[in-house]
Formats: sequence, C-alpha cells, structure tokens
Amino acid sequence: MFRLAVAVSLLISTVYAVGQNPSSDPFAVSLAQKSVAALTGGAQISDVSLNGSVTSIFGSDSETGTGTFRAKGIGESRVDLNLSSGTRSDVRNTASGAPGGAWQKNGGTSTSYASHNCWVDASWFFPALSSLTQTANPIFVFKYVGHEQHGGMNTQHIRVFQTPAGGISLFQHLSTADFYLDPASLLPLAVAFQVHPDMDASTDIPTEVRFANYQTVNGFQIPFHFQRMLNGGVVVDVAVTNATLNTGVLDSIFSLQ
Repeated sequence: MFRLAVAVSLLISTVYAVGQNPSSDPFAVSLAQKSVAALTGGAQISDVSLNGSVTSIFGSDSETGTGTFRAKGIGESRVDLNLSSGTRSDVRNTASGAPGGAWQKNGGTSTSYASHNCWVDASWFFPALSSLTQTANPIFVFKYVGHEQHGGMNTQHIRVFQTPAGGISLFQHLSTADFYLDPASLLPLAVAFQVHPDMDASTDIPTEVRFANYQTVNGFQIPFHFQRMLNGGVVVDVAVTNATLNTGVLDSIFSLQ
C-alpha cells in the first residue's frame, strides 16, 4: 500500500510540476518570528512531553482516557492514547530520509501512513515545534493572507508550505499549513491543514487544531487545551495536566515495533 501511495503521489506530481519556487512575504516572516518568540521567550526547545486527559469522538461514539504527546524537533512526534476501547499509538519521523509515520492499535502490527499524509507538521499538538520556526529554511515559504475572523476570533492569518527542488506544487499543497495568530499576543489560536485518503493524494479532508488556555512552563507558553477537528467536528479533545521540556527524549521512541 505504501509503494502504491508513493506511485500515486509521483504520478500526480508530474501533472502539477511548476518551474519556479515562490518567495516568502517579509510581513509573514516577521509575524512567524514574533509568534515563535512569544511561544519560547527566545529560548530553544528541543523536545516536549505532554500528559493529559483525552476525549476521543468518532461519530456518535465518545470515549475518555489519557494521552501522552511527545515531539522532538519538527520531524518527530509520538501520540499514545489509553482509552476505554484500548490503546493507540501514532508516530511521525524522518527515519527513511523523508517524512513518514505509522499507527498501531492495542500493541498489534503497525501500519504505515500514506506518504502524502506526512508532509504537514509532525508535532501538530505543539506549535513551538511547528513549521512556524522555519523562517530561515529556504525550503519553507511564508505568505501573509490577512487579518480575518476565524472560529469567532480576530486573527492574523499566515500560510506556510514547502517547496522541494523543482517547485512541485503537489508537495506545496500537501505541506500547506494555515496558522491563525492572536493579533495582540501572536500566540497561535489554530492551525488548519488537509489530510487525504490513503489511496488518493488529491482529495482533501479539512483538518484543524485549535489551541487555548496557554500557561507558562519554565518560561515557555504551552497550550493546556487543544482540540483536533476533522471536517469541522472535534475528534480529539485534550486537557493537558503536565508538561516537560528539553528532557532529552530519545529518537528511538518515534518508531513502532
């Protein structure tokens, strides 16, 4: 399935290929830099571990439990949920040299993510390790969209995407993240992106993460409440109970056996 997904992605990319990479907007870059400074106070974050209570919603079914959310850099993350129906683990990494990941239920055989679903930020639950931090990386492009209402709140909207060599616009689309920043504090209020069916990189499924209840932990601003939404409905709701940073999380945890 993974090879087929790669083949589909490569086939579509030949259709979407373009000649010249776009450039970043200076104002968007400035907003991103100020947002990261608001999150970190100018200090460095290498890794984070969050623990919290979790509500998982699937259609009319809802279950509760606990979760651990860990991330290292912008390319590695792990989510471990312990719910009434069992356990689920999701990882993202760059072990193969390109973004990848897998998921696993109840300790069973792991299943790889389709490659086209691995281009958005691995640490979707922690904006201080997101693509907002990549203003000095020439592969990332920052665009200012405007001052607008989002989720009933005033926001500054910036868009970030990647432009690999050759400027393939499919990868631009697969990596696009829309950040909605508080106009005063510039802390991220939401990030929106698209996920896709395993066998269809061209079909978009709107996905969003909303952040709230920022609290200061060792000088860093941590969202102690976040929700992941799919097609406009909440699918995961997390109330963080504990956050630790820069503890030297090992790379080995970001793979599933």
